[in-house]
Amino acid sequence: MPRAGEPSSTDPGEDPGERREQHVNDAAGAPAARRRAARARPSDLALITAWWQGLGGDGFLVLPPPNRGRYTQSDGHEDAAEVLAERGLTGPVSFAYWHWQSHGRAFGRSSALKGELLLHWGGDHTTVAAGLGEGPAGFRVVDGGPQGAFRLDRITDRDEAGLPDPADPDGVRQFLDALDEPVDRSASPLRYRPLSPVEAAWLHERLDDPQDLAAATRFAVSLERRDGLTPDETERLLPAWRAEYEERLTAWGAWAELLHALLRTGHAEAWETVDALRVIDSRVAAVVSRVPSERGLAVVREAALAGFRAPVHAWLALHRSLHEPDAVRAAAALAAELAAHDVPETSMHGLYGALIEAVTADWRRETGASYHAGRSYADLATVRFATDDRLPRALRVLAADAARDRVEHVREEALRPGQTDLDGVGTVGVLAAVDRYEAVRDGLLSAVGPELTGSETKLADVWHRYRTLTDVDVRWLRDRVADPTTGLQGLGFCLELLVAHGLATASDVEALLPRRLKDLTKKYRTTYTEWRHPLVTLTCLALDLDHPAAGKLVSWWNAARPLWKDELRLLTHLGAPDEAKAAELWDFVTSPAHDVGQLMTWVLVRARLDGEHPLLVADRLIGNPDIREYVLRRVLIGVADPEQPLWHYAVDPRSVCWWRRAQEVAEHPGLSPEARAVGLSVAREHYLIRYPGQVSPAPTEADRAKAVAWLAQQDTPKP
Repeated sequence: MPRAGEPSSTDPGEDPGERREQHVNDAAGAPAARRRAARARPSDLALITAWWQGLGGDGFLVLPPPNRGRYTQSDGHEDAAEVLAERGLTGPVSFAYWHWQSHGRAFGRSSALKGELLLHWGGDHTTVAAGLGEGPAGFRVVDGGPQGAFRLDRITDRDEAGLPDPADPDGVRQFLDALDEPVDRSASPLRYRPLSPVEAAWLHERLDDPQDLAAATRFAVSLERRDGLTPDETERLLPAWRAEYEERLTAWGAWAELLHALLRTGHAEAWETVDALRVIDSRVAAVVSRVPSERGLAVVREAALAGFRAPVHAWLALHRSLHEPDAVRAAAALAAELAAHDVPETSMHGLYGALIEAVTADWRRETGASYHAGRSYADLATVRFATDDRLPRALRVLAADAARDRVEHVREEALRPGQTDLDGVGTVGVLAAVDRYEAVRDGLLSAVGPELTGSETKLADVWHRYRTLTDVDVRWLRDRVADPTTGLQGLGFCLELLVAHGLATASDVEALLPRRLKDLTKKYRTTYTEWRHPLVTLTCLALDLDHPAAGKLVSWWNAARPLWKDELRLLTHLGAPDEAKAAELWDFVTSPAHDVGQLMTWVLVRARLDGEHPLLVADRLIGNPDIREYVLRRVLIGVADPEQPLWHYAVDPRSVCWWRRAQEVAEHPGLSPEARAVGLSVAREHYLIRYPGQVSPAPTEADRAKAVAWLAQQDTPKP
């Protein structure tokens, strides 16, 4: 899931830092003098690093500049926890850092700044803002607010008309960034403020040399986002684009805007260009849908019926524009075509998502409602569609499933005193829709599971539903395991639930081996999931069952290649555990090696061998100098329910599952005060308390009030 404060795209053009350096060097004179001047001048990265290393103190610390091991914000928070533990810092400490993705976006090969450097943080926002200050000389730090990142960038100048010097790549970049900021990021399609005459003239001047596509990219983008490319500019850019990107047309950063201009102006080669793009993915389909035509409708329809999910949104939009304005009737017509062509189930999911977006966007345009109100209306639409007889059962089932985590929000909003997001809809009508939904929900949701091909974030959001399994759940999970089209993500999800609940059998092994072994031995990262790699889980199952395939699986794990499996091999020791396996795991977890689930595995192994709850095993490790405190903290919460361990690589403050486990640890009467304090600490830091809008699935106001009251009760001294 993008994180708060991160950019949505990267600069597709030439490295502006290198162009700036070249510009300065040209003014320096002879080549030798230019080289000497370049070597003598510290790089932007060196200047920023020197400033960074001078920060800290008064409850604030900065992490060292990143390497590839700190790739995300979660990695940064884990690094911070490790530094705090190493330094023995127990009081309130705030911190700042940047990660490798931000580093790559911000710095070019010459270590020159080519874009904003996002500075992420944890702790108290005010403390971090004071600790960072204004930034190093020549640069500025901009505060992104309590839920955003700080942004470091170069200080640049503008002329009286507010235009940058064309020779200043940083000034140009910042100017274009401002132009390309949407008026409302929540609106669809995105809209941008109009250009002033001088701004438009300045952009057109930059396109005088269309052969330099790298330089032309962002100017073309800013113009065409306002339908501003002229026929002459389009005519000049088209051959240059084809010549430079002949076999990879979508690699150019302004291809979508140029294609839009070709379609918008009715260029003779517009559809030839669409055909040349080969694959009608979501990006191509979105461009085609913005210029409605029967030919465009035929193109996206053909792609959708070929089994591609991406064009379905554009297909609905074009069908509405050209044939049936009513979103529900249009979606019903498209659903019938999808069903007739036996396309993958994921296409129907795409159509349902397009329907919800369409009716919500319509309502917001008609009412002028805010984004927040639009979310409430989308929830209501989800509830209503579950009982809307105009829709086929397939779409009503998807609506019923989506409404499971939203119906209480709808009820709460309808009953809110005073003005609500659903004013004008009618409280009585909303509550009647809720009643109708609840009357049919169980019938619609029998034998229904989540979309296994969606994002792992959305799949993790429903993990809490499977803490206990019904007979219907078990049948669905087994059917998915046996389905040859289920991918590694789906197998990981389904196998983990069956094995952890002790409900997997030899038939599940035989459904996968040997026919799926080639698929199962592929690399699949489970860093951000609550389940393990499916081959880890399958190996554990085969070992526990003493299945004939177990020996072959163990031999594969013990082989020299592929290398990616080495860090996961010890996780298979949870299958048929013994003292030798426990000892090998212990040697690992007490070493400096990076933990990807080994301590969790050791705790679960030890619990099985000793016949006790894994929480008690983890509790006894508190204070052990050989165990890293931040890893044990995660494991202590993750093993609270051994029938559904949480394998996410760090405590997930956005997860409902982690909140509930933290509560259980904090209240567990059999744990030490130190262990219960860990549970309470994790609960205090959970986003249900701090940033409820970021919890997924989103809590109701009643949920959060209950959580806050519980936390206050824990903090009340006991008599």
